[in-house]
Amino acid sequence: MSETAMIGAAATAEAPATGPAATLPAWYPGWARELADAYFSRTTCVFVLHGNVHDLIHAPVGGQDSYVSLPEFLSTQVFGSWDLVLGYDLSRGLRMLAGSDAGRLRAMAQYLTSRWGEPAGWPRDPEKVLWMLEALIERTLLDDPANRKSIAIVFEYGQYLVPAGDLGSLAQGTAARLVRFLSWAQNPHVKRVNIAFCLSADRVAEVNDRLVQNPYVTAIEVPLPDRDQRRAFIDAAARGGQLAKATDFSGDQLADMSNGLSLVNLNVVLAQAVHSDRRLDARRFRTLKKTMIERQCRDLVEFVEPAHTLDLVVGYEEAKQRLRQDAEWISCGQSDAAPMGYLICGPVGTGKTFLSECYAGSIGIPCVVLKNFRSKYVGETEGNLQQVLTVLRSLGPVVVIVDEADAALGSRRAEGDSGTSARVFSMIASQMGNTRFRGKIIWMLLTSRPDLLPIDLKRQGRAEVHIPLMYPRRAEEIRAMFATMARKNRLGLAADAVPDVSADRRLTGADIESIVLNARRLGLAEGRHEITRGDLEQALNEFVPSAQGLEKELQELAAVLECTQLGFLPDEWRAKISQPGGTTRLQERMAAIKQLIGE
Repeated sequence: MSETAMIGAAATAEAPATGPAATLPAWYPGWARELADAYFSRTTCVFVLHGNVHDLIHAPVGGQDSYVSLPEFLSTQVFGSWDLVLGYDLSRGLRMLAGSDAGRLRAMAQYLTSRWGEPAGWPRDPEKVLWMLEALIERTLLDDPANRKSIAIVFEYGQYLVPAGDLGSLAQGTAARLVRFLSWAQNPHVKRVNIAFCLSADRVAEVNDRLVQNPYVTAIEVPLPDRDQRRAFIDAAARGGQLAKATDFSGDQLADMSNGLSLVNLNVVLAQAVHSDRRLDARRFRTLKKTMIERQCRDLVEFVEPAHTLDLVVGYEEAKQRLRQDAEWISCGQSDAAPMGYLICGPVGTGKTFLSECYAGSIGIPCVVLKNFRSKYVGETEGNLQQVLTVLRSLGPVVVIVDEADAALGSRRAEGDSGTSARVFSMIASQMGNTRFRGKIIWMLLTSRPDLLPIDLKRQGRAEVHIPLMYPRRAEEIRAMFATMARKNRLGLAADAVPDVSADRRLTGADIESIVLNARRLGLAEGRHEITRGDLEQALNEFVPSAQGLEKELQELAAVLECTQLGFLPDEWRAKISQPGGTTRLQERMAAIKQLIGE
């Protein structure tokens, strides 16, 4: 594995952006072709590149593979034949970009030094830099066409130059910068000559939407690498034979397993495999990938490796049959028969999260839990969510668990947060309803109050299958639940340990797990590692469940009324809802409880 293949080398100009987009090299990435198409149309000169903008980009040099950063790709490939390519960010200030072409760099320096002085004296303050660039552009427009310079300017971390925010919250300098970019975008004289402006930001939601949504500005997403791009990168990294010595996986297997990773993170995984004493086996790859993706998502998702399948779930036979069938279809690649998502509802403690993880375990695909992505800073909540959705689209097939979905996902009518909840709701609803990802992103919305979840998310085409979970009522279910909780926690249970427990106690799965764990403590206190009947009886007698009866009944009623298939319901609820006027009576009871508890 050569140093060039792993780190990337400077590219030379092989693809001038001064002709029809059809003449671009075959290896050009899709986003660069989109940029070229928009530029050659002469309708725009300002581009906002967002998404995977800090990754490595394939840029062959003389038939050899090379991987470079976005600014270098823009300066040496997209604008490789232009006279002046400048880069700017708040930390490094203004600088010339020419890759490894020393002659081109000298020509740029000679031209700019005669106008601005030595580069060391160039200002870093954004207002002064933009004023200098404005003067340069105005002079260029006045130059004779035969001597006019072509100019491209790359603004990295554009979200710090024109950050998101309402008009009233924009500082004077920020507002002035926004107006400057808008004036460049709308200037017909600039669009007639070879002048282009590229802003890059990993989260487009953090860039001012008055710029991003302006009709004269083109926003282009730089996606995570697809399988072919990952395969090509692995081939480049494997040259020299060191990678083959570090793992038994083939290049095709590594390309399949690395979905969701950027090339930078894939490079880290491969480099660790080569330079570590440990071989890269399936377990180690999963661990490294989990760490990389959680970091890539800024800890906004948590990877869960399900240790169980639906076989461990007690009761809910028809629901399990439906889930097993869907899991089989997804495993066989028949994603068109799979639902877009599920709504798992029921009172607290009924095992909604456990069922979801067991479902993922039955399919054998990754499972992620969507963590709290909301932030108090303007634009950051939407940026967080966009980052997560981008990774999920590349990661599929994947099960996405959203716990407390009624609180996490917002609604169209949320107030008091400057529209953030409404925008979050719109982004989630749009992704959930995108049928291109049927069978690739399986949404599991978990809530004890499905009535509070917006109807837009519960409709067919989004969370299509609504499964209610209830407290165990039959003696055999309760007995099996005790055995399951012991097995889940890897505890020894005597053959006759489970006593008779009345269904009238209305124990939840979480209650039963707590009782089993307390019985374990009682046994350990007496020097025993196996739970006996006496331990469980004592733990049962000491256990006091929560007394929020009306709230639990409300949650049960909400789950029953949301159910999309009668077979999912226990017998007693099925009988109630099947009676003439049964649904109406349940709705009336639910409304009465809400009134009693002050909702």
